[in-house]
Amino acid sequence: MTFFSLLLALLLEQARPLGQRHPLNSALKKWARWVSDHFDADKPRSSWMAWSLLVLGPALLSVVIHWTLWLTLGWPSAMLFQVAVLYLTLGFRQFSHHFTAIRDALAEGDEALARELLSEWKHVDASDLTRTEIVRHVIEYSILAAHRHVFGVLSSYAILAALGGGPAGAVIYRMAQFAKQAWCQRAHNPLYPHYPISQALQERTQRLWLQVDWLPARLTALVFAVVGNFEEAIEGWRTQARRDPEDGNGIVLAAAAGALNVRLGGEALRRKPRPNWLAQNTSFTKAAGAENDLGLEDLEEKAPELGPLDPSGQTPEVGHLVQVVGLVWRSVVVWLVLLALLTLARLVG
Repeated sequence: MTFFSLLLALLLEQARPLGQRHPLNSALKKWARWVSDHFDADKPRSSWMAWSLLVLGPALLSVVIHWTLWLTLGWPSAMLFQVAVLYLTLGFRQFSHHFTAIRDALAEGDEALARELLSEWKHVDASDLTRTEIVRHVIEYSILAAHRHVFGVLSSYAILAALGGGPAGAVIYRMAQFAKQAWCQRAHNPLYPHYPISQALQERTQRLWLQVDWLPARLTALVFAVVGNFEEAIEGWRTQARRDPEDGNGIVLAAAAGALNVRLGGEALRRKPRPNWLAQNTSFTKAAGAENDLGLEDLEEKAPELGPLDPSGQTPEVGHLVQVVGLVWRSVVVWLVLLALLTLARLVG
């Protein structure tokens, strides 16, 4: 059932992608705000309670619904529920249109448009980037987005589904990332000066996110190695792991750099400053509904400042963007084949 649920969810997401401003996203932001307002007491115990309520609460609810449907209406209803959850948590099309637009602009030689599109996508200052640096950053952002929106959710879902958790793995991964965005990144946004998040809750959320992403990041790196240049990907992974074993972003990017034989890493782009009137007039933005319009997608994690990951790799070129697409889709195929084999083995057994 895991394979068929994932396949149907991917097909549905390709046919009818879910926008980032859907009602569920707005509801989750209100839920995160309510949880922090009522449980954030700047103490270790309260921070654990807040994170558990935001992340583990929905996951537990998904398990209860899954098994209730299975026991009362049968496995088809449970599978449809899993498809619905995966459709809400997977997000190929949430970033692919940005990647495609920048790639097309570079292919046409319009570097100014590519810089503008990159700046709009990640809200960074790309005004001084060379063509090579534009390509490098687009590759890094796209690889991390593919891991966050696709492979991290997929691997977490597959692991817990095999243990009888239904779609709980996908929910935990997505909600842990959501908590990090809502409580660690939004806390530093000048648009939300009246949205205080304690240091204890920020540290707890960041630490638990690293734990949730520890295995998915390494599985993503392993699949990149399998479908790409295996030796170079593994060597890049080992080098980055020795440098910072807790840096899941770095491990994923190091493996991708080796798999593509491209030179990644370097200085990260800085956030583009908000207009002064927008930062100062918080009451206006909230009255106009700017919080819902901006959404947490404006606060996505930027590519880390890693230093050169693969000095022997090729200089990033536009042609490597096509290779990135191939790497991602080959990785999806590997996951689908693996899950299909496991499903077949279970049916035969």
